[in-house]
Amino acid sequence: MSGPRLTHIDSAGKAHMVDVGEKAETVRVAVAEGFVRMQPDTLALILEGNAKKGDVIGTARLAGIMAAKQTSSLVPLCHPLMLTKVSVDIAPDDTLPGLRVEAMAKLTGRTGVEMEALTAVSIACLTIYDMAKAVDREMEIGGIRLVSKSGGRSGDYRRSGDQG
Repeated sequence: MSGPRLTHIDSAGKAHMVDVGEKAETVRVAVAEGFVRMQPDTLALILEGNAKKGDVIGTARLAGIMAAKQTSSLVPLCHPLMLTKVSVDIAPDDTLPGLRVEAMAKLTGRTGVEMEALTAVSIACLTIYDMAKAVDREMEIGGIRLVSKSGGRSGDYRRSGDQG
């Protein structure tokens, strides 16, 4: 079989952790995004700081950062990484209506940080849902995807065009 192949599957079809020991250490950065769609009243409640469970945006930001640092404990074949930077930005979007979440993960190392950025976004979105579900069980989490990555053997990547 030629062409692209799954890197976490060996020639016998068994899952394995990729050996990155021979790869060069480079600065690697990944950005991911997602959203939580909700009722306009729910968004207003969150932005006013009146959610029953407290500061939704601040708590979700911290949850995302913590999640990025725990990715290898959650995703079986991910390497434990010494991240040098994780940021989670959460912004209101009246067109959803809801909150847009963007996370960035960075390190100097031998493997990428895409999974860390995606995990940060996922957990931040889940935290928003958890903290506001008492007033809006119809919330929808979506659009979780890699926006960009840089560094490493495979080079740079930037998602083209569409806005989810």
